[in-house]
Amino acid sequence: MKMKKILLNAVLFCAITTLGGCSDFFEVDTDNTLNGDDYISEESEMYSGYIGIMTKMQAIGDKAIYLNELRGEMVEPTETAPRELYSLYNYEKDLTGNAYADPAGFYEVINACNDYLSKLHAYKNSHNINETHYKALISSTLRIKAWTFMTIAKIYGEVVWVDKPMTSLRDLSKFKTLDLDKTMAACKNLLDIGFDDIDGTYETAWKDWVDPDTELADSEYRRWDMMTPPYYALYGEICLWLGKYQKCIDLIQGHMNDVYRKTNNQSVSCLRNDMLIGGGKWVKYWNNETPYDYSSVSAIMYDYQHHQTNDLIKHFDSDYPNKYWLRPSECGMKHFTDEEFNPVGTAEDPRIKGTFRMYNNKYVICKFRPISDAVRAAYRNDVHIYTYRDADLYLMLAEAFNQLGKTDAVNAMINTGVQEYVNEFDKDGDGVSYGTWNGFTPHWTTEKTIYNFESGSKIESRKVGDRGIRATAYWHTGIRPLTIGEIQDNDKEIMKEMMLEMSCEGKVYPALIRMSRRHKDNSFMADVISEKYEGKGNAEAIRTKIMNGDYFIHWDLGTEK
Repeated sequence: MKMKKILLNAVLFCAITTLGGCSDFFEVDTDNTLNGDDYISEESEMYSGYIGIMTKMQAIGDKAIYLNELRGEMVEPTETAPRELYSLYNYEKDLTGNAYADPAGFYEVINACNDYLSKLHAYKNSHNINETHYKALISSTLRIKAWTFMTIAKIYGEVVWVDKPMTSLRDLSKFKTLDLDKTMAACKNLLDIGFDDIDGTYETAWKDWVDPDTELADSEYRRWDMMTPPYYALYGEICLWLGKYQKCIDLIQGHMNDVYRKTNNQSVSCLRNDMLIGGGKWVKYWNNETPYDYSSVSAIMYDYQHHQTNDLIKHFDSDYPNKYWLRPSECGMKHFTDEEFNPVGTAEDPRIKGTFRMYNNKYVICKFRPISDAVRAAYRNDVHIYTYRDADLYLMLAEAFNQLGKTDAVNAMINTGVQEYVNEFDKDGDGVSYGTWNGFTPHWTTEKTIYNFESGSKIESRKVGDRGIRATAYWHTGIRPLTIGEIQDNDKEIMKEMMLEMSCEGKVYPALIRMSRRHKDNSFMADVISEKYEGKGNAEAIRTKIMNGDYFIHWDLGTEK
């Protein structure tokens, strides 16, 4: 209980001192000096120091959304938007002084991680500490560091690889600059080699550490682990960028198999069955006060009552005092109803009403504040931001399976779910399914199988099986066409589905870059993005930039290449 009070006080103090973090940690004011004073003086500060890193993540949580979405297919600035947003929208090269484009906040997260690792290691060398907690804190910090480096690379096309604490952001000039490919390899290496002989695989368990006597459902710490991206999702995405497709599958699918085989609950993490997509649940992923449990993998969370907010609603919403600086583009909205882009089938795509809507006589992006059930008042900009959720896992698996030519598995992830392939599993004499199909276990389906409980094993069946992203049999949407052997065409179909499912989340644009680079064909992204600029007078100019590979944000950090 003492630790619980210490940590709660630390969180409140960090919040009161704004999202910049705890004053005991270090304050960063862009290019000004960073305070690197020792702050770990007792074991409780091992934990409160890590909370300081999470406040740095909160400060940049919405940044990637603006930077990616403005250059993508779905979002455009309104007439009242600041000039800075138009500069990004128009792919301008000179972004000097543009606060949105400035990557300083990302490097503050990196520096916070490096500073924390250094001081935590020094503290461990002079004190007896809990080794399990130490390893988990080191590993979690490595994952945040790798995620941040990867995010920078996806936006700017390069990173300054900072591997030791800085006293000023001007110190960036002392470090090597890596391009996107080398950054991804370095992120993989960081998680493999780690720090102090600790790699990126150890998981946190905040609730067990600081609140063991409270039931999980009642503990205020039960979602804290979500702030740190898990190894399997993060490393899996890195492998996707590096072309290590089977490794990506092994990590993500392996984790999901393991989760599903251990329970016969109908609602289970990230399984897109009737319990996750039914009853209008998709639009509720962002509508709850906290991340939607069964959809969540990891998320950056906020609480306006503790002065923890982001600016998503400020930019997207039209209710006072929000600014309505960003809106859905006409072509982006049409994608949802264009049957060549989205095979609608016999029903309207249910994701439409959870993505954009006419409100106050204006089209608004309502994904982060669904207007049909607005649980947040206009001043409450504390919406959570998913770093990974259920769809990330499905789409990464689909993309990796496609590169390996496993079109049936892609179809399962995108269109029908694994349930459609229920008869592909072997059965024993008692009718119990076993084995795998494309690596999936029968626990994804309604088949009778062996569920392993801590109390022993018993035969059970899941009542509802996996439906896939489109959930064609449940939502009655049409089948997205996939063709055996046509990997690039299938990638385009996967990307179209991602544009519908992940719209406005800041994830589509980097995936377009990844696919374009993979196929050495920039028309992959130019075709779909330049459409947004039709009638604006610069569609051909934007298309030319993308075709020439000029699709990263330009920012001069004053470093040598």
